[in-house]
Amino acid sequence: MKISYQNQKEEIIEVIPETLDDLWHLSHIVRKGDFVTSKTTRRIQDTSGDKIRSDRGVKKTFTLEVQVESVSFHMFTGKLRLTGSITKGPEDLIPLGSHHTIEVKFNIPLKIRKEQWSKWDTQRLQQAVKASKKLSAIIVLIEEDTVTFGLIRQFGIEYYGPVYGNISGKRIVNKNRNKEIIDFYQDIVKTIYKYKDIQSIVIAGPGFAKNDLFKFLQDNYKDLAKKSIVESTGSGGRVGIQEVLKKGTVEKLTTENRIAFEMKDINDLLKLLSKNSDIVVYGINQTKNAINMGAVKKLMVLDVYMKDENIEKLMNLTENMGGDVTIISSEHDGGKQLDALGGMAAILRYPIS
Repeated sequence: MKISYQNQKEEIIEVIPETLDDLWHLSHIVRKGDFVTSKTTRRIQDTSGDKIRSDRGVKKTFTLEVQVESVSFHMFTGKLRLTGSITKGPEDLIPLGSHHTIEVKFNIPLKIRKEQWSKWDTQRLQQAVKASKKLSAIIVLIEEDTVTFGLIRQFGIEYYGPVYGNISGKRIVNKNRNKEIIDFYQDIVKTIYKYKDIQSIVIAGPGFAKNDLFKFLQDNYKDLAKKSIVESTGSGGRVGIQEVLKKGTVEKLTTENRIAFEMKDINDLLKLLSKNSDIVVYGINQTKNAINMGAVKKLMVLDVYMKDENIEKLMNLTENMGGDVTIISSEHDGGKQLDALGGMAAILRYPIS
């Protein structure tokens, strides 16, 4: 994410999204009632009076300002749509007040005007800008002839695979088996190289294939081997990738990776809950009570609750009283677990009941 223009007096910030992570951040920054301006495409009908009934009009590109009524982000299609009524545009072609959806595009400026930018929205924007300068991590979960990739993004895990290798069984006499294995490893390397910004690679799995792959990298792709560590898991596939996350392996490699920290906080919370600890509260009412008493050491809030001004006030109060606040993404398993607890939870300095 880049900030291309900023006017604090008018509460305007113009950004240029560059990655899927940026769209995810913007889906939580832009709120109902905000004004957004961007280049967008709209179908214009012929108003000359002699148009054919089947004529659906012509698509034209304009710069429009829309007052947002709804925000829709689809992780799997990578689309962010901002829908609302048009407040500025070419009035001779488009009636003001009519509805329009701006689909936010990579490398196209998006101007956001708010009544007031909150501290949390500004922090999130700065986090996106900072993260755009950093590299991601990838988990390569390999079994004998199967590999699943977990690309760690700020919103959660993006899975790729499983990919299968054409490898003969060990009991089958086949002179080409070693070549089949090498071809499989070469395919894995090609996939890793697709992500040019990868800084850290975790090669994991339940068997010996992970060690063989790492040795292959050491012998043939030293640049990748230097970025890699090997981790054992009890399972393969996506379950194995989740094991790696829970172990905190990624956190050790990329200490500023947001999802790893979030998973660690959620796991700490769940461990205390499993012990029936009296220094844990969850749910909005219980957590709000603990915040008002100044007892919160660590507050965890699901990102979808950030659009509630009352929740922001509780977050500010927590920080003012010396507590830490972590915003948890709703797109990964840790977020789903927090959602099941009411979307808000806290670890306390001391019991309050």
